[in-house]
Amino acid sequence: MTEFTDSTAESFSPDVTTVRNDKFHRYELLVDGEVAVISQFMDKPGHIDFLHTETRPQFKGRGLAKVLAHFALDDVVASGKRIIPHCPFIAAYLRRHEGYELDVDWPPEPPVGEPDND
Repeated sequence: MTEFTDSTAESFSPDVTTVRNDKFHRYELLVDGEVAVISQFMDKPGHIDFLHTETRPQFKGRGLAKVLAHFALDDVVASGKRIIPHCPFIAAYLRRHEGYELDVDWPPEPPVGEPDND
């Protein structure tokens, strides 16, 4: 499990932790030890396919999904793998944030669903 507790792109309080939970195939953002946001993925040879990002209702509106997206995408890039954004939220994040263009393989069909998860 990869753990990270600092981010330069998004600000958050010290009670927030981000982790990669390989057992459940997801990145997690925890607030005071409680899972607040998850981003599910499939880890394939050479790439990570993001499937779904979800923020629990009581944590919405705080920008936490953006913090998790930043952590997860940086983790994939650091691993040398490619990003495949089937998740509408991750796809929207990639379109709004520079720096990942060379590491993304866009799926042939655009992601379906609402990107707003924050």
